[in-house]
Amino acid sequence: MWRTRAAAACVICRSLANKSYGIKRKTPPQNLHLASRSLHHPSYPSSKFPRPPLRISIQLFSSLNRLPLRKAKLLNVKYGYQLRRNFWLARLASRLLKIRYLILGSAVGGGYTAKKTYDQWKDMMPDLDEYKWIVPDFFWELDEHIDLEKLIKALPDADDLAKLLPDFDKIGESFASLKGFFSPGYNLVSEVIGASDLLLLLGSPGETAFRATDQGYDNDKQFKKVSDKEKIDQLQEELLRTQLKYQRMLERLEKENKELRKLVLQRDDKGIHQRKLKKSLIDMYSEVLDILSDYDANYNTQDHLPRVVVVGDQSAGKTSVLEMIAQARIFPRGSGEMMTRSPVKVTLSEGPHHVALFKDSSREFDLTKEEDLAALRNEIEIRMRNSVKEGCTVSTETISLSVKGPGLQRMVLVDLPGVISTVTSGMAPDTKETIFSLSKAYMQNPNAIILCIQDGSVDAERSIVTDLVSQMDPQGKRTIFVLTKVDLAEKNVASPSRIQQIIEGKLFPMKALGYFAVVTGKGNSSESIESIKEYEEEFFQNSKLLKTCMLKAHQVTTKNLSLAVSDCFWKMVRESVEQQADAFKATRFNLETEWKNNYPRLRELDRNELFEKAKNEILDEVISLTQVTPKHWEEILQKMLWERVSTHVIENIYLPAAQTMNSGTFNTTVDIKLKQWTDKQLPNKAVEVAWETLQEEFSRFMTEQKGKEHDDIFDKLKQAVKEETIKRHKWNERAEDSLRVIQHNALEDRSISDKQQWDAAIHFMEETLQSRLKDTESVIEDMVGPDWKKRWLYWVGRTKEQNIRNETKNELEKLIKRDEEHAAYLANDEVTTVRKNLEARGVTVDPCLIKDTWHQIYRRYFLKTALNHCNLCRRGFYYYQRHFVDSELECNDIVLFWRIQRMLAITANTLRQQLTNTEVRRLEKNVKEVLEDFAEDNEKKVKLLTGKRVQLAEDLKKVREIQEKLEAFIEALHQEK
Repeated sequence: MWRTRAAAACVICRSLANKSYGIKRKTPPQNLHLASRSLHHPSYPSSKFPRPPLRISIQLFSSLNRLPLRKAKLLNVKYGYQLRRNFWLARLASRLLKIRYLILGSAVGGGYTAKKTYDQWKDMMPDLDEYKWIVPDFFWELDEHIDLEKLIKALPDADDLAKLLPDFDKIGESFASLKGFFSPGYNLVSEVIGASDLLLLLGSPGETAFRATDQGYDNDKQFKKVSDKEKIDQLQEELLRTQLKYQRMLERLEKENKELRKLVLQRDDKGIHQRKLKKSLIDMYSEVLDILSDYDANYNTQDHLPRVVVVGDQSAGKTSVLEMIAQARIFPRGSGEMMTRSPVKVTLSEGPHHVALFKDSSREFDLTKEEDLAALRNEIEIRMRNSVKEGCTVSTETISLSVKGPGLQRMVLVDLPGVISTVTSGMAPDTKETIFSLSKAYMQNPNAIILCIQDGSVDAERSIVTDLVSQMDPQGKRTIFVLTKVDLAEKNVASPSRIQQIIEGKLFPMKALGYFAVVTGKGNSSESIESIKEYEEEFFQNSKLLKTCMLKAHQVTTKNLSLAVSDCFWKMVRESVEQQADAFKATRFNLETEWKNNYPRLRELDRNELFEKAKNEILDEVISLTQVTPKHWEEILQKMLWERVSTHVIENIYLPAAQTMNSGTFNTTVDIKLKQWTDKQLPNKAVEVAWETLQEEFSRFMTEQKGKEHDDIFDKLKQAVKEETIKRHKWNERAEDSLRVIQHNALEDRSISDKQQWDAAIHFMEETLQSRLKDTESVIEDMVGPDWKKRWLYWVGRTKEQNIRNETKNELEKLIKRDEEHAAYLANDEVTTVRKNLEARGVTVDPCLIKDTWHQIYRRYFLKTALNHCNLCRRGFYYYQRHFVDSELECNDIVLFWRIQRMLAITANTLRQQLTNTEVRRLEKNVKEVLEDFAEDNEKKVKLLTGKRVQLAEDLKKVREIQEKLEAFIEALHQEK
């Protein structure tokens, strides 16, 4: 009975031991519970019933093949039996059995924790049932197109997988069996990857098309029977048919998605969601690039921000590729001639409407209308021509254009002039070098994506741009190669494998990230984008290059190219933008330190702020003109007017009238000449004098220094404003007519009312005659040379001509002394007499010299006589009131000068009124217009406001703006990520 129970217990323990992994053995009794010992092992010795020691042997078995490993002996112990401790394999197995419980417990605890975390996250997630419309309908119908049961049946069974397990009997002998354990899994993964590549070929990149049909499953056995070549042909045909089928489905879905996105953007644009729309990420980035294009990098801070630089040979199709990416014919076109004459920066972004606009203009061009497209092309062409300087063919000035539309990939592209090999007639001699240097300047940016455009219809050996690109990017880490006009290449190239070599990067010496083949139309400039896309898709669907696998599906069409370029662009942006922000942060610190050290007490005013400050100062100075007193205006006007007309009055009015014999003739001559002078010259002269006076006062206020507050940095700007204002200002034409009437009435008045006016006229006449006499004495001295006193004191002598004139002067003075009432002109016989007298003294003289000398001698004599007459007329006011009756004194010349003096005073008063009431205000208006024009002309401001201080403040402002915009862009970039 006890033996039977013991045998049964041993069987149970052996079965328990057999459930463990690895090697199965009998569990030692000392490891069992006390009750188990007594119940299942009655042969086990106890304290009450000691058992005699027994010697038996057992066998250990493997869990896999049940084959005996080796025999183990039992040692007799004091109580019971125990395995010997020198079996290392049994000890290893026992430890592995303990580890499994740890792993099992960890797995159970980890699974519970994961489930609890998943439930918490699930509760936190919002209900997405309302947003099911965002997911396309075909997503919910995938189970109709994919037979999951067939897919499950295609997987291997558990028995087949069990056969793949290794034989652990040979673990101790060799570890080579591990390779056999992993090789089936490796083969399975390879098959899955190959199948996934096969499925990806069915659709465009980023979109996976699945095909698992009953026909394909049923034909698996047939494919095994045919040869490898037939299998490849059948797979290619199946792929092409499937691609055509799902391509149509994808086009329909893309069109629906495009319309839905457009509708959503339009709803956002109308403010249905009642939220403020933020500026798009690409627009923020484009603004940073626009600021950097104007930034003068004098402080070793270069622009290394990414952009897509489009380079290629002339007429290689650069512009066409850009138009296909932008989905609009926006660039001017020509056949064989250079159309891109300056860099064009195109910022592509997504929007509800397909529009384009320039950075410096608010006009939007609707790209869906042919009229706006033509206007846009014309505007770009005009801007290019205006940017090209005289004597040049291309320009380095960048034209910034923004294009928005539904479905556009976000990126910034720069279209550069095409690289040429020969300078033709009509081009500047340095055109080739300028294009090369311009292209290198853009490609030297280590973060720029180079889009290399190569014409596929010409021989590869004629390419110029590939060598240039390989120099700039020898490793090809940021270059994307595009082969255009593949349709022509397929027709004209004798060996299609040559195209395959180009796309695989084996023909050209350059390296690239990716290679693409595109078709951008049939060469007709009137083709629409839609027709070009249809032609491109139709060509590649029927192309032998694609059917024979020379080209891969993801390497063709401009759509795939656009996706790839956009991905590379944003990847480069994310990798480099923070580094650029740190560089500008360091530059900002350096500039701020330099400003604090050089200009510690001045504000950091940039060029625009300095211009506003100068504008306010100039307007204040113009307003100061209105504060000039009327007395000051009239004094200046009267003085300047007399300086301008005094010569005419003395030479053409007073002197001819004074040669008359009586007062009646004198007054008649004076009246006639004054009337002629007033009708023709005097009003115009007066207006000129007034305008010159206004200019002088305006210039005095503009150039006058204001002490310590004066800033010489504004001097050039003020001078330019003054000159431009004077050039634009025109005096009121009607002022001359009213002034003529006033002057004519003033000159007709001969009535001197009081003695004070009489004395003032005499004083005015004396000053005028003395000034003329002084001038005449100076002329005579220059004619005859220095007198004996100056010759002795200054050791100067006379020339031969001066000696002749001196002898002539002495002879003519004798003639005047003999006849004090001599006429103003010499008679011919008198000239002959003077000449003969001089010849008698050995002086040969010309008659013209005698007359010329006589004019000055008589003029001096007349002016002295007129001054003596002024002294006599000081007491003649009484006789004047009696009209010189019963008196031999005649003072008609005093009356003439009084009339002139009164005319000057009235004219000055009239001009002063015109100045203060009209012209000063018109001048102020012209100054404002000039300042507004200068404010809009950046080149003018840069030219007029120059200096280290201005440049430093300007750079400091731009660096701050760039840093702030970069930080805002980085924050938005992180939020989007």
